[in-house]
Amino acid sequence: MDRLTSLEVFSRVVETGGFSAAARKLNMSTTMVSNHVQALEDRLGVRLLQRTTRKVNLTEIGRAYYDRCIQILADIEQADDIASELQSVPRGTLRIHVATHMVPFVAPVVAKLLSIYPELKIDLRMGEADIDLIEEGYDVALRMTAPPDSSLIVRSLATWRHVLCCSHDYLDRHGRVQKLDELTAHNCARHLNYPFGDDWRFFDRKGMPASVRISGSFITNSGEALRKVALEGAAVCLMAGFLVQDDLEGGHLVRLLPEYRPVEMSMNAVYPHRHHLSAKVRTFIDMLVHHSAEQQKLINPYS
Repeated sequence: MDRLTSLEVFSRVVETGGFSAAARKLNMSTTMVSNHVQALEDRLGVRLLQRTTRKVNLTEIGRAYYDRCIQILADIEQADDIASELQSVPRGTLRIHVATHMVPFVAPVVAKLLSIYPELKIDLRMGEADIDLIEEGYDVALRMTAPPDSSLIVRSLATWRHVLCCSHDYLDRHGRVQKLDELTAHNCARHLNYPFGDDWRFFDRKGMPASVRISGSFITNSGEALRKVALEGAAVCLMAGFLVQDDLEGGHLVRLLPEYRPVEMSMNAVYPHRHHLSAKVRTFIDMLVHHSAEQQKLINPYS
């Protein structure tokens, strides 16, 4: 029999003064109540209760055992209350791993969380490498592409597209790109996490898929490094629109082949469990979803 249940049954027998009264209190049969108490006594090898036809009385050992039982049950109830409270109000430490160029997007949400929930602490780490959420102890990761691990839960926050671009200096030295297949002859810098590798994918004006196999002298896992390479005129780049929006509007970079739309990507929150999410994770994700809806045009300015 379940030992914890037996402790509770034994305590109720003592408190109510009999097996029948305890059975009514616990909504179980008198026989089952008796069986639980007997199981405890058999396990301990002692008699806890003196039974008569009218009532039950604690033995000396039973009294000492009862005193410890009620303390154990009270501790368990307190632990349950703490767990429930942690589940209802964000508190404790929320560990987040964020793709580097998502930090400016996430920072306002983190600041708001900290201001609203004073009992919450946030441990925010950034990087481009794939991480093991469970092994490394993260509650949630924010990524620009879906993770390869299908066992993780993926919540889409916003959609975005790359922009094909380069500097005026690059065009002056290498000539304007007129057709998609001409990219094969250009130095194309690539982000390591681009999901299709060296195969850059687009849709044409008719909505038909189109692609080109590229090559180049620079590959990186840093969006900012890719942007710098483009600004310095070293290569043609395919980059997130929100990273280069100001450069394009300021004339520092030039958008190439606008008739070709890069495939749509998803900005995602990734976490290990769907059920019984802690309040800190659930609240953070809900706030991210709301923030993403407000910022969608900034995230995908070239949609």
